[in-house]
Amino acid sequence: MTIHESEMRVFLPPVALAERATVSSMEAYTAMCTAADEDYEGFWAKLANENLHWHKPFTKTLNESDAPFYRWFDDGRLNVSYNCLDRNLQHGNADKTAVIFEADDGEITNITYSDMHERVCQFANGLKSLGIKKGDRVVIYMPMSVEGIVAMQACARIGATHSVVFGGFSAKSLQERIIDAGAVAVITADEQVRGGKRLPLKTIVDEAINGDVCDFVRNVIVYRRTGGDVEMIADRDLWLHEVIADQPADCEPEWVDAEHPLFILYTSGSTGKPKGVQHSSAGYLLWAMLTMKWTFDIKPTDIFWCTADIGWVTGHTYIAYGPLAVGATQIVFEGVPTYPNAGRFWDMIAKHKATIFYTAPTAIRSLIKAADADAEVHPKKYDLSSLRLLGSVGEPINPEAWMWYYRNVGNEHCPIVDTFWQTETGGHMITPLPGATPMVPGSCTMPLPGIMAAVVDETGNDLPNGQGGILVVKRPWPSMIRTIWGDPERFKKSYFPEELGGKIYLAGDGAVRNDKTGYFTITGRIDDVLNVSGHRMGTMEIESALVANPLVAEAAVVGKPDETTGESICAFVVLKRARPSGEEARQIAKELRDWVAREIGPIAKPKEIRFGDNLPKTRSGKIMRRLLRVLAKGEQITQDISTLENPAILQQLKTVVTT
Repeated sequence: MTIHESEMRVFLPPVALAERATVSSMEAYTAMCTAADEDYEGFWAKLANENLHWHKPFTKTLNESDAPFYRWFDDGRLNVSYNCLDRNLQHGNADKTAVIFEADDGEITNITYSDMHERVCQFANGLKSLGIKKGDRVVIYMPMSVEGIVAMQACARIGATHSVVFGGFSAKSLQERIIDAGAVAVITADEQVRGGKRLPLKTIVDEAINGDVCDFVRNVIVYRRTGGDVEMIADRDLWLHEVIADQPADCEPEWVDAEHPLFILYTSGSTGKPKGVQHSSAGYLLWAMLTMKWTFDIKPTDIFWCTADIGWVTGHTYIAYGPLAVGATQIVFEGVPTYPNAGRFWDMIAKHKATIFYTAPTAIRSLIKAADADAEVHPKKYDLSSLRLLGSVGEPINPEAWMWYYRNVGNEHCPIVDTFWQTETGGHMITPLPGATPMVPGSCTMPLPGIMAAVVDETGNDLPNGQGGILVVKRPWPSMIRTIWGDPERFKKSYFPEELGGKIYLAGDGAVRNDKTGYFTITGRIDDVLNVSGHRMGTMEIESALVANPLVAEAAVVGKPDETTGESICAFVVLKRARPSGEEARQIAKELRDWVAREIGPIAKPKEIRFGDNLPKTRSGKIMRRLLRVLAKGEQITQDISTLENPAILQQLKTVVTT
C-alpha cells in the first residue's frame, strides 16, 4: 500500500494538554504497554479493581478453558447501573449535570445525576411491576432522548438484557431482532422528531409484532414524545408515564455475574439472519471507563459530546454508559446536523461550551460541503474556543477531511483522536492518545495498552511493516464480544476462524503498518480490499485520493468483477458543486481518473465514475456500501432499503460516466 505524502504530516500533542493528560507522553504509553506484556492478567485485574465497584470481588481474572468463549473476572458480581449512577451520588456528583439534552427544536433540558438516578430507579421499578426480571430480554426502539438512556440503564439495574434497535430500521428489521432476542417487552415512543419532521415509531412496532410471530412480547411501553395519535392495544400497550407513576425513587440493584449479558446489539448491514453481538457486564463497562479516561482524557470540568445515536454501539459506550460511569457532563442531541441549517453542530458547541466533540467522517464531509456552499454555516463563523479535543468514529477519516476538521473546527490546537473499533470490540482499540501520540492524518496510529493488535496474512503469519494484510488481535481483552446470541458456531467461524488457529480475533478489516512509525492505517473491510491485476488496494486509499481533489466533497469506492483485471474500481462521487452531466461529466471524470493516477498510480484509476447529489446513507449517516456494490455490478437491489435517508439517490448512481 502506498502511504500518501499527505499522510506523513505529523502533529504533536499540544503541550498544555499533554501536561495535564491522563497519559501524558509516549514514554507513559510505552510503560503501560510493557506492563500489559509482562503480566497480562495482572494488568487487567489491577484496572478492574481500581475502576469498578464490585459487590463481590473476583478472584480469577481470565478463564480461557473454553476458548474462544473467554470469560473475564468470572466469579465477581456487580451492577452496571450502580457503577454509573449510585457511585456518582456517593462521590459528591448528585447535583452535577449528567446530561444537557437539546431537542430537535432547540429546547434544552438539564438532568443532574440525582435526577438520572431517580428516573432510572422509577423506570426499573416499573419494569419489575410488569414481571420483567433478570435474564429477560427487552428491545428498545427509541428516539435519541434522555428516556432512551434511562431505559437502557433501568434494564441494567434489574439484570434484564437490552437490545437497542436504531429508530430508522424498518418493521421487518425490527421484527427479526425481536424474534432473535426473544424479547418479552418493547420500549418505544409514539413518534420521533428529526429535522423538523415527525417520524412514526409505535406504528412500526405494531407492524413488527402484530400476529402470532411475536406472541411472546407481553408489553409495549410507549414514551409520549409528540402526543401523536397512536393506537394502544389493550392488555399489551402501556404509556411510560403511567408505568413509572407512583413508583419508588429508589431501586435496589440486581447484582449480576461479571459475565452476565448486559446487551445484545445487532450488526447493521449483515446478510441473512441478523447477527446479535453479545456483550458482558464487567469487561464492557471497564473498557468504556478506561477509554473515556485514556482516549478522551476526560476531566471533571469537561462538556463531552458524542453525536452518535444510542441505536449504534458508539451511542452505547460513549453516551449511555461511558460518560456516566466516569461522572462526566455530556450533551445529548435529538436532531440532525443540518437542521435548521448546517451550522447546528457549531452553534451547539458554542452555546454549550463543549470541550470534547466526537463525530463521524461522514458528518464532517457533509459539513465541509455545506460550509463551501454557504459561508454563514462555516465553523469559523462560530466561537468554538471551548474545544480542546476532537474525535472521529465510524470509518477511517481521509487525510483531507482530517485537515479540514483540524484547521476549521479545532483551530489547529485540538488533537484529533481517530478511533478504530467495532460493535464487537465494545470500545476503542487503535487510536491516538491526545496527550501522548504524534498524530498523522488518516492513521489511527497505535493500539491501546493491553490490545495485542497485529497485521497478518491469510494463514496468521505476521507481515512486515509496510505490507498490507488482515487485522487481528492476538489476545482476548475484557470488552470483546462474548458470542453471537444463540449462534456460537457462527461466532467461532466469523471471529475466530480455524485458518488463524481458532484463538485469534479476526477484525474483518485490512490494515497496514507504516514501516517507519509502526502506525496502523485501516484500509477497509477485507471484502473492500480490491485486487486489480494482482495489486491489492484498500478502497479507503482511493477514496482519500479522490476527496483530496478540490472538486470532490465525498467519495465511496467499491470493486466490481472485471474480465481483464479480475476486479475493477467503481467510484461514486459527490462534487462540491451541482451534479454534472453530458460532456461536462465526462471531462470531470477524466480529470478525477488522472488525479487518482497521480496520487496513487495508474493501477488505482477508477474504471467507472458515477456522480450523485449524495451517497446512499442510513439515517445515522452511514454509507450503505453494500448497495453501492450491487449498483456497480448492475444488479437489481433486493435488500431492505427502508433505513436509507435518501432512496431516490440510487437511481442517479446507476448512470456510468465513460471517458
